[in-house]
Amino acid sequence: QLQLAESGGGLVQPGGSLRLSCVASGYSLDRYAITWIRQAPGKEREGVSCVSITDKATDYLDSEKGRFTIVRDNSKNTVYLQMNSLKPGDTAVYYCAAGRHAVCRNVFEYSGMNYWGRGAQVTVPS
Repeated sequence: QLQLAESGGGLVQPGGSLRLSCVASGYSLDRYAITWIRQAPGKEREGVSCVSITDKATDYLDSEKGRFTIVRDNSKNTVYLQMNSLKPGDTAVYYCAAGRHAVCRNVFEYSGMNYWGRGAQVTVPS
């Protein structure tokens, strides 16, 4: 079955950038919609960005529009989340999740993402 592994997290000063990677194994990502989801300590999970199976649709959390970019590279079986102009409010564990029959209408509709990675910590101090 599909397995996902995030990498690229770390501590970044405000205004800095990170690129998270989500590498898939066990199956090709070209049949899955993908959502990046984050959870800060004591907070609810929230969808950050999603991309449809065909890359024809993407969506972003309002607070991250213009700062975050989701990119699919099927040749590498990898999805990236480029994060620029990072703020303390971006501090969270970031998960990638995939759903074979899921869609990307908006970042809040990630319940159809059946496969999850273990997460990558992103810390932006104040």
